[in-house]
Amino acid sequence: MIRAHVEYVGFSSDGVARNYTLRAWSASGATRDFVLAIANEAFLSRRVRYQDGPEICYLRLLRDLAECGDELPPGQVSISDDDLDQYRTAHAAKSPARATFS
Repeated sequence: MIRAHVEYVGFSSDGVARNYTLRAWSASGATRDFVLAIANEAFLSRRVRYQDGPEICYLRLLRDLAECGDELPPGQVSISDDDLDQYRTAHAAKSPARATFS
């Protein structure tokens, strides 16, 4: 597992996807940029909100860094439909608990 500090740098759009750049610092101080892409279609079809893009990418990169062992994950990653579904499920609005009165 690689321990790193991760920071959102920004995004660009290439017509096919929004490409989010995140920078990771290792414990030794070395830095590496990662680009995570979410297909524009996912935003246009409202499967994901624009404001959620950076968080989705951040969480995916943290997961990849935690799972990679001693080797760094790829510098370019496409966010999958499964990633979007997992995020949506984890962040689904929970209905408020109903108050019961005796």
